[in-house]
Amino acid sequence: MKKTVLSGNEAIARGAFEAGVKVAAAYPGTPSTEILENLVSYQGIDASWSPNEKVALEVGIGASFGGVRTLVTMKHVGVNVAADPLFTLSYTGVRGGLVLVTADDPELHSSQNEQDNRNYAKFAKVPMFEPADSQEALEFTRLAFAVSEQFDTPVMLRTTTRISHSKSVVTLGEPLTGLPEPSLSRNPAKLVMLPGNARPLHHTVEKRITDLEEWSSRQPWTRVEEYGGKIGVITAGISYQYAREVMPDADILKLGMVYPLPKAAIRAFAANYETLYVLEELDPFIEEQVRAMGINVQGKDIFPLCGELTPGRVHDALTGEHAPLAHSVDEPLPNRPPNMCPGCPHRGVFYALNRLKAYVTGDIGCYTLGFMPPLSAMDTCVCMGASIGMATGISKVLTEEDRAKVVAVIGDSTFLHTGINGLMDMVYNRSTATVIILDNSITAMTGRQDNPGSGFNLAGDGTYQVNIEALCAAVGVKHIQVIDPYHLEQTKDVIQAEMHRPEVSVIITRRPCMLVKRDNLESKPPLFVDSDKCTACRACLKIGCPAIEWNPEAGTKGQAQVNELLCVGCKVCMELCKFDAFGVVDDE
Repeated sequence: MKKTVLSGNEAIARGAFEAGVKVAAAYPGTPSTEILENLVSYQGIDASWSPNEKVALEVGIGASFGGVRTLVTMKHVGVNVAADPLFTLSYTGVRGGLVLVTADDPELHSSQNEQDNRNYAKFAKVPMFEPADSQEALEFTRLAFAVSEQFDTPVMLRTTTRISHSKSVVTLGEPLTGLPEPSLSRNPAKLVMLPGNARPLHHTVEKRITDLEEWSSRQPWTRVEEYGGKIGVITAGISYQYAREVMPDADILKLGMVYPLPKAAIRAFAANYETLYVLEELDPFIEEQVRAMGINVQGKDIFPLCGELTPGRVHDALTGEHAPLAHSVDEPLPNRPPNMCPGCPHRGVFYALNRLKAYVTGDIGCYTLGFMPPLSAMDTCVCMGASIGMATGISKVLTEEDRAKVVAVIGDSTFLHTGINGLMDMVYNRSTATVIILDNSITAMTGRQDNPGSGFNLAGDGTYQVNIEALCAAVGVKHIQVIDPYHLEQTKDVIQAEMHRPEVSVIITRRPCMLVKRDNLESKPPLFVDSDKCTACRACLKIGCPAIEWNPEAGTKGQAQVNELLCVGCKVCMELCKFDAFGVVDDE
């Protein structure tokens, strides 16, 4: 058996391959993205990006009903989008096994909330596994498909950022053979969810949960680890690793399936200890159910409710003392706030919006960084696609003067994800707000994944490219302008004119992401600052480009300088400078 080192995401992809998955669908979102990016390299699997998570799950459901094993992946907030089909899929059950991976993000490393998606398993009444390392990520993925088919149910696999991105040793297995071939099989009483069909299936769902609860107590992933301790710990996932590190003498009930809980195993374990802890991240999900069983435990009364757990935080909660640091830093480190990349095409748009004092309803993407100084041009950000609907809503309650200040900003991938419906509503209900679609031809924030507007699929093959202008026109937008955001004055003038238009208008700013490697993107030489022309006016600093640095030692008042290793030659700073202090290196 071959051993290797894999991240949790890589291990899930390997587990899906070994389980015989034939179809995989996803919308990229940290920390889940790398699952499909790895899975596409395995032969015999149709892996694809979907426009959003709901579509991804519906693709997976269709493949499952066609008789093959299917994997669907998304980050935690993506399950909010996919919840509609998920809850009904719990009633219909599956044909080929279907596993939905939810990658949760405690500590909000790259998310807008910290929701605990174990609640979705309980809410939708579907079983959920939670791995504690990469080996379990592989094994639980394989296991989840077997459970899905054995109990005729979708199965959720929950990871967290630490499991998704941490690496550990994994033993690889061979892919399953002999799985059923895909075929059409008609069973409308099971798959057509009219009330008459759905009512009896609700009873089936409830019985299935009871059966799983009893069955899980007898399985090897529900295990007791005895270390001769006087205290017991019930835990799962990454929290298990912290329990082992911080409480080496405690006995541990390690759960693999976190819903439904193996209540018989929990009762048997709890009977042996006067002091019993439940160690889990985020919500008291296990704790509340254990307390409901009449078992006295300590949990969120001492352990943090918000944010990730760490060995240090667990130690502090148990002892009331701060854990000593394993390392220390003698020199103070500078803050490194997030920033748009050098040459980012969004920078000029937010610079213009700032100058126009627009009220910007923002969205999810790299451009959310337009909130940060010095651009400081975003006022709201809630969820994927919400910017357009919020612009409509807020413009309904404002005076005519204030309505002219409202601008919705959304990226191309996010627009195709869930922005289209908001635009249809805007036109249908005669809103007057302006929409700016930032088209950088990629899903940039999650690592530059392709989307229906990029012209390429997950495998990198060319495919049909959605025409965003035609799409906007098709839903009824009469005023559509396409501009190059590198041209600052044109960008400002067009936005200003459209903000005062008394009906819906769309501005598409089109310039590819500077980090996308395509044959049609040209490389440009970096710029430099002519010290004889720089007057220390600092105007160039107002766009917040990381390639422009301030040298306080130069001249009499300090001067700007360009870091040639970072500069991509976009020349936006040249437009800002009124003294022609910027030049191109090759032109020296």
